[in-house]
Amino acid sequence: MKPKHILAKPGEVAERAVVSGDPRRVELLASKLDDARLVSNNRGLLVYTGRYGDSRVTVATHGIGGPSAAIVFEELVMLGARAIVRLGTCGGLVESLRPGDIVIPNGAGYWEGGLYAQYLGGGACMCAVPNYELLEGIVREAKALGLEFTVGPVVSNDAFYAESPDFAKEWGRRGALAVEMECAILFLVGLLKGVKTAAILVVVNNVLQQGDFATPELVRPQFEKAFEVALKALVKCRI
Repeated sequence: MKPKHILAKPGEVAERAVVSGDPRRVELLASKLDDARLVSNNRGLLVYTGRYGDSRVTVATHGIGGPSAAIVFEELVMLGARAIVRLGTCGGLVESLRPGDIVIPNGAGYWEGGLYAQYLGGGACMCAVPNYELLEGIVREAKALGLEFTVGPVVSNDAFYAESPDFAKEWGRRGALAVEMECAILFLVGLLKGVKTAAILVVVNNVLQQGDFATPELVRPQFEKAFEVALKALVKCRI
């Protein structure tokens, strides 16, 4: 099937990709690659391909929420991506997480129905988990860079403005560390399509405390470090 939203030509998307929701963040990430070239700019979904060392890497915008992100993940796979890491933001669901902290998801909860029911069918409730090799690589590279991080499950929530302290307490009780919007569908698409996926997230607020979101400038250093972690893990991952 030919992609309808990412308008890159065959061969312009690398086997290794980093995806993020914000186009401005993707532009920042692209600036960190060598010889980065814009290969698609349609509907605000920027896609750049460049080099990190000897490896080709694509960075792409996936937009906000599962349905938008699923389209991008599917189309990147159509165009040749075989390992995808989401670099994004999340809200803490436990007291210990503060803006700038890093969470590495080892799984993602979600609500049955909607997007997930359409993918899975038959009332199935599938484990949404990253590829172990890629997850292990991210953990290894984060340790090598001396980053502090927490590994654990997150929850992917479609209703951004429905998050509240009660929401945080309930999901925290279930063991979720943080809330975001796209990891579950990334992990499930990876499992269904035979593509390696993982994520590394930067905390920008704590839902329990209902404080202001950290500004992009405040957490930019952590994003840049997390991007380095993702790149190093991707280039060492077997495709």
